[in-house]
Amino acid sequence: MALMLFCLALGPLFPQEAAETGEDFFGGGVPLWEDREGIIVTASPETTQQLQVITREEIENTHAPDLAVLLQETLDLGVTRYGPYGNQTAINMRGFDSQRIAFLINGVPVNSPATGEFDLSLINLSSVDRIEVIYGGSDSKYNVSGSLGGVINIITVKKEAPGLRIGGSLANTASLPGKYYKPRSGDKAPQWQDLVDTQNFAFSLGYGAEKSSWSGGFFANRAGNHFLFKDYYGRTLRRESNEVWDTGASLSYIRDLPGDAKLIAGEDLYYGGKNIPLSGTSDIGEKQRDFSARQNLMLDMPRAFREDLSAEASLSHGWSIREYAASRHDQQVVTAINRWSWYPLDWLTLSLGGDYRYAFLDSTDMGRRGRHDGGLYLTAEFQPVRQVLVIPSVKAVFPGSPAAPVAVPKLGFVWTPTDSLTLKNNYFRSFKIPDFEDLYWNGGGLYGNPDLKSEDGWGADLGAAYEAHDRLSLEGFFFTQWTADSIHWYSSGGTWKPTNVGEAVFFGLDSKLRFNIPLSRGPFEKIGLSFSYQYLLSYLLSYGYTYASDKRIPYMPQHTVGFSVNLPWERGFRGYGGALSLSGHYEGPRYADTVNLTKLKPYFLLNANLNQGIGKNFSVFAVLRNILNQSYESFDDYYMPGLTVTVGMRVNFSGI
Repeated sequence: MALMLFCLALGPLFPQEAAETGEDFFGGGVPLWEDREGIIVTASPETTQQLQVITREEIENTHAPDLAVLLQETLDLGVTRYGPYGNQTAINMRGFDSQRIAFLINGVPVNSPATGEFDLSLINLSSVDRIEVIYGGSDSKYNVSGSLGGVINIITVKKEAPGLRIGGSLANTASLPGKYYKPRSGDKAPQWQDLVDTQNFAFSLGYGAEKSSWSGGFFANRAGNHFLFKDYYGRTLRRESNEVWDTGASLSYIRDLPGDAKLIAGEDLYYGGKNIPLSGTSDIGEKQRDFSARQNLMLDMPRAFREDLSAEASLSHGWSIREYAASRHDQQVVTAINRWSWYPLDWLTLSLGGDYRYAFLDSTDMGRRGRHDGGLYLTAEFQPVRQVLVIPSVKAVFPGSPAAPVAVPKLGFVWTPTDSLTLKNNYFRSFKIPDFEDLYWNGGGLYGNPDLKSEDGWGADLGAAYEAHDRLSLEGFFFTQWTADSIHWYSSGGTWKPTNVGEAVFFGLDSKLRFNIPLSRGPFEKIGLSFSYQYLLSYLLSYGYTYASDKRIPYMPQHTVGFSVNLPWERGFRGYGGALSLSGHYEGPRYADTVNLTKLKPYFLLNANLNQGIGKNFSVFAVLRNILNQSYESFDDYYMPGLTVTVGMRVNFSGI
């Protein structure tokens, strides 16, 4: 409330100019180009790093059940999960897991101070406008800490177009029934209720006026998560005791202020009741309850007091509760961020700012804990000639008392020799503070280590992007990264404890090829083709291992391949357009442990997606996932579903 009153009091100080309708935020006016139906790629002048954007159109056309599936199917990111919807899930980027990827919502960090992760099921995709994915460590666009593998910024706020907008969707997902073996009771007949295993409902409402707009959304899911799979003995089992019921709502409000400034307020709620199996093949589960609430207030000033100065200030609060069996973890986080940019010369931009976070945890297994942390940063953008951009940046990270501040520098280059070719180069340090679990856990034979040091490392990448007339794009990035003092849990005499033994080196290549072939005959407008290949060579140098030991980081495949074929048409049913797409995702063998004894088999997922308009405001869709009905493990001993079929309908009324 104090920040809101302060913002309103400053209103008369801003230059009197009207804001444009339909403007979005948190991206700084990123220039976009379309490479195939629905997916947008960008080379933002605000970052020298590899950056890709998933647009609202791509989110709607993919019909992904959660954020993890969306990132895997659109960008071929690696995903490690304990099961279908609602289960623990991690994203992998450049060899680092979710604990070492910075997740943001509207530019505000949301990784849990307790675990370091972000629960991907908290995000309602129907309320997301776009997603920015920045690859590599030490981000200088948002200047957040803990970014070893990259940054994923989920943008949910956009000013509504004039008038009333109403939207919604309803979908059902079916798993294939069949005979299966049930331990302790023998063979069982097919369970035909698996044909209505999972339902999803989403509703959104928005209204745009001359000076303000608001939008809201609601979603609910019932996921039985029942499916057949084959275990190590070749028996066909059925996943049970993994049901999930969850719901959530979001609300945002945008108010224009003088001088193109805007006041943005948002609220998000989530509640989930889940059955969590005791193991990947167990038919006995434990009850888990999740609750989350986030409030955010932001002031965006493109011209703060003068024409060559811009500013952004935000204040957010997050509250989450997780109850599992006999444990409860209640967490409160307050985050304040202030960012300023000064444009003194045509070839020079100076940015500075800081963030502050206070986290308080009341946990059955970690006790009552509190911590203050944050940082200050200074970034300069030099453009000595039109084709060259140099961005040096340094952030002073304050890990919390009594640790001293740590300098995290970065140096980035962009060279654009032609309008079609862009070269990027980065050198950076990455840094991450230990989580509460690593420091203070006490229970179940696991004990935290309060003497842990922060994870530290250095990295570099070099990449090129070529684009020709929106028909062809080719992108490739070579990267390497070294990390030390990585935190790993180890067992000694039946007791698990974390220590700073982790040291690793990563070498890799991330390449993407996309092109469109226009068609002058037949029902299709064009053929959109894309291909991606990621190579990751990791060396685990902990526990006395050397390069000669040739040990790999667990759950990080050496080869990841993806492709897609997209066929859009303008006139289908009753003259309304649609699209058919086919996509594939391959991950090579992965190891499930640091000694590389347990090796998970490679897998290939083939998916098909059909969208068809049936009226001005209505469309239907059908999605087949894992068409080849592969039985595979994403995490050791936790099997994933075979073939599933999702059908549904979407409705959208705008400008009412």
